[in-house]
This record gives sequence, C-alpha cells and structure tokens, in this order.
Amino acid sequence: MASPYQKRIQLFKECLTEETIDMKKLKKLCFSGIPDSSNFRSLCWKILLRYLPAERNQWESELKKQRTLYRQFLEEIIIKPGKEMHGVSEESSLASDHPLNPNPNSQWSAFFKDNEVLLQIDKDTRRLQPDLGFFQTATEYPCRELLEAQEMETLRRRVEHTLLISSDVERNRTGTTNIPTKSRTQVTAEFGHNPCKDGEEAHWEVLERILFIYAKLNPGQGYVQGMNEIIGPLYYVFASDTDSEWKKHAEEDTFFCFTHLMADIRDIFIKTLDHSELGIHAKMRDLMLLLKRSEQPIWDLFERQGLKPEFFCFRWLTVLLTQEFPLPDVITVWDTLLSDDNCTEMLIHICCAMLLLQSNELKKGDFAANLKLLQHYPPIDVHVLLKRAVDLRESAS
Repeated sequence: MASPYQKRIQLFKECLTEETIDMKKLKKLCFSGIPDSSNFRSLCWKILLRYLPAERNQWESELKKQRTLYRQFLEEIIIKPGKEMHGVSEESSLASDHPLNPNPNSQWSAFFKDNEVLLQIDKDTRRLQPDLGFFQTATEYPCRELLEAQEMETLRRRVEHTLLISSDVERNRTGTTNIPTKSRTQVTAEFGHNPCKDGEEAHWEVLERILFIYAKLNPGQGYVQGMNEIIGPLYYVFASDTDSEWKKHAEEDTFFCFTHLMADIRDIFIKTLDHSELGIHAKMRDLMLLLKRSEQPIWDLFERQGLKPEFFCFRWLTVLLTQEFPLPDVITVWDTLLSDDNCTEMLIHICCAMLLLQSNELKKGDFAANLKLLQHYPPIDVHVLLKRAVDLRESAS
C-alpha cells in the first residue's frame, strides 16, 4: 500500500502530465507544500509564476522564444556595450568620446551611471546566503557568450577593476581633475574573495547579471536592495534541478520568473508609493490591524512599548521572509505564497502568525528584548507557522 507521501507525489505527477494543467488543482497541491524529493518544484514554480502556460503543447515554443529573447537582452545590454567600451565597435564612436565628456548622451556617462547600479548589485549578490555556500561556488553552465567574448570584461571584472565612478570624477581648486581608482587588493577587501578561476562563474555572478539586465530594462524602478534576496530562492530552485536540460537554462528562466514575481509585488519597492494604499506602509498597517483583531493584548503591548512595525516587519514584507528563515524553510513558505491567488494577503497572514506564535515571549519582554526577538526571529517549524496562518485567514473570512 502506498504511503500518504507517495500518494501525494502521484497526484502531482497526474496533474503535471495533463495536456492542459488544471491550475486550481495545481495551486491546491502546491499550497500544502511541494514534495522535496520529487523534483517537481522547479516546474511548478515556473507554471505558478506564469512563465509556462497551462497548455503543455506550448511549452517548447514558449521556452525557445523567451530564452532567445533573454540572449538578445544579454547581447544588447552587456556584450555589445562591453565591446564598445573596449574600442572594438565597428562604429568606433568612442573616438570623439572620453571619460570627462559632459554630454549626458556620452557612452562614458552611461557607463558611469551603470557602474553606480552595478556596484550595489555586486555588493549584494556577493554576500547572498554566505552560510549556505551555494551562491559562492562555480556554476556548471557559465555564460558561453561572455566567455567567448574574450576582448571584454565580465561584470565581476568590471567591478573589481573599478575603473571610474562618476562621483569620483571631480575638479580641485586648481582645475586639476582627480580620478581616484581602487586597487585589486582594495576591491577584494571590500567585496570579498571570489574563489572562481578564469573561465568559471560563481552562481552569484549569474544573479548579478540577471539583476543588472532587469535594472536596465526597468529604468523607472531600477535595482532596489532586497531584490537580491528575492531572486535567490528562484535561482536556487532552478539551478538545483536534477534535470540537466532545465538546469542549464536556470539563468534565462530565473530572469522571467523574477520579472513576473516583481510585477506582482513591485508596489512595495516603489518609494513614491510608500504612503499610498498600494505601498509598504499600507501593508504594515494591514498587518497591525489583523494583529489587533486576532490578539488585542499583543497589539496593546506594541502600542505601550512603542514597538512600531517599521522596526521589524518592513523587512519581512519587502523581501518575502527570505531573511527570517533558512533557505529550505523559505522555499517551503514560498510554495504557499506562489500558489495563493493573493500572495500579499497570505504573506500578511503568515507575518501575523509569526507574531502570535511568539506571544508568550513577547508578553514577558521589554522593548529591547522584543525588538531583538522580532529582528532575529527564533527557529520554528514552518509547517506549524503556515497552518497557523491558514487558520488565521479562515477565521477572519
């Protein structure tokens, strides 16, 4: 007789092999958690994030189209500009251009602006999940196009060399221009050692490239700190796929799934919307109202102690709990979030459940102790947490 776990795996198999995926059925299955040993998660997340359509016969053509499109982005945003900055462009427009050209349309001007964004992305991705080690190791599938373009630098080398940063270019009182640069030793100390050899790429470098392309394609939003935390679980799941055909396309697939996910939650990353009904402050207010309805004594305690939601749940909400739990637990939580028809609402209920599960400790603590507890949330069984969140939502409906 098959165990409940085996029966559950069989349900996933049946659902994922239908000619047209029953989205309602798939979401219900994923909401309760995707079996870790089944290798279904990578495929399920791609479907849940609308990267793959429900119709299986469209998968091959859709994947080919999207992956080709990403390679075009790579060529136009990284490889082609890189060749031009190294003077190998056929147009050779750099002949009349130079680093101090005041023209805002100058290629060097664009280079400086890009560098400011790239430096922040580089810092964030290099330090992603350092305890796990995965992102600092070499990928089996480095970017072939970049490796073949030997006359140009990868984004990592561009940062390490730190050629010029626009804010560093200034004139002193005598009219002399100062352009300070950093040595490789300084850069290594600042950004951390990279264990990969020439011709290799660490997983964090792949994320750096994805985020840089995303920022260039979305200038109205650009790159915001925290995006590196959100893209991490997506890439980890796709790059850990046991199917090599899926695994080698983890970069392209991550880019589009990340783009779809950001479309769903982008309002909390737009600073001008912070105090609107769509922004992060509205989400924190909803969380506190839910807490007040669910357990007024804890809400009263926060009021007396002046423990504002900005002090702890701002991070919970903006990076989808990626910094509160170990990555395997984050992935389990995301099974539920990605399969819910209202991801943000479910996230708020999970955050409220986090507060309720610590209510006894919170009642004993003063401001400092409670702030420390919530900023460094203690280990917990996330299955218990998710059940509490579901119960909370059902009781509120």
